[in-house]
Amino acid sequence: MNEQLEHVKCLIIGSGPAGYTAAIYAARADLKPVLYQGLQPGGQLTITTEVENYPGYPKGTMGPEMMEDFKAQAERFGTDIRFGYATSVDFGGPVHKIVVDENKTILADTVIISTGASAKWLGLPSEQKLNGYGVSACAVCDGFFFRGQTVAIVGAGDTAAEEATYLAKLCKQVYMIVRRDEMRASKAMQHRVLNTPNIEVLWSHETKEILGEKTVEGVLLLDHKTGQEKRLDITGFFVAIGHQPNSGIFKGWLDMDETGYLKTTPGTSKTNVAGVFAAGDVADKYYRQAVTAAGTGCMAALDAERYLAEKGIH
Repeated sequence: MNEQLEHVKCLIIGSGPAGYTAAIYAARADLKPVLYQGLQPGGQLTITTEVENYPGYPKGTMGPEMMEDFKAQAERFGTDIRFGYATSVDFGGPVHKIVVDENKTILADTVIISTGASAKWLGLPSEQKLNGYGVSACAVCDGFFFRGQTVAIVGAGDTAAEEATYLAKLCKQVYMIVRRDEMRASKAMQHRVLNTPNIEVLWSHETKEILGEKTVEGVLLLDHKTGQEKRLDITGFFVAIGHQPNSGIFKGWLDMDETGYLKTTPGTSKTNVAGVFAAGDVADKYYRQAVTAAGTGCMAALDAERYLAEKGIH
């Protein structure tokens, strides 16, 4: 097979709020960006229903529609948006090599990585069926829709503990489902959970099935201590067992933490490889919001523009 080669000034890998915002800024700076949308065009927001916390949408908007708006704005300024996903990279030389769909090689003067992260799921068919209909992997995004209701959250780390206390402010009752008889969360976070009156921790419980046809109506649990199954009536089910950054292809080239999040120089989007920048959830395990991802997308494009100017690449 003949290898196809193409040289671009700015390549953006990934298409959520970070990628599209980087594209808007890069295109306006005349970097003629090429953006590959990846396996999930629009990123995690395309599996979200309503978004109410993004500034500028006073009535709220649907996640997929919002990403279409971002995409249209990036295209309006001349971004070349393409289907396809990066399958391997070589950051060993002065020009960066990226292979797309295993058959096309792109040489890029600058690369902006906005490949995002994927929520880890329990792997239940009912979980996927009801995702967006009462099942969510983001309490901060979706908790508001369950005001005054009874919900469950599964997880035992700091994020789960933090999200449980967040939900407790909005919901009548929160069940926290913990698989073992202890939590991984820090002592301070555990203390907050255990001292919140409307959170009940169900130790040594495992989720067997989420119940409901069109929306969540309950959850079936297995109590490991008694071996008994029991049903809880709930209207919302939150999964907080962690996120996996989509950074596998950059292993060996870019510095990352033990879980795979890309490391950047604090206050910038710069990675350890000159001319390669990271934005959005692939480099952010703390905030993981559309608005923070968009902010770092802007930073990455500005960093790329300065890098090209310093190198005298026009």
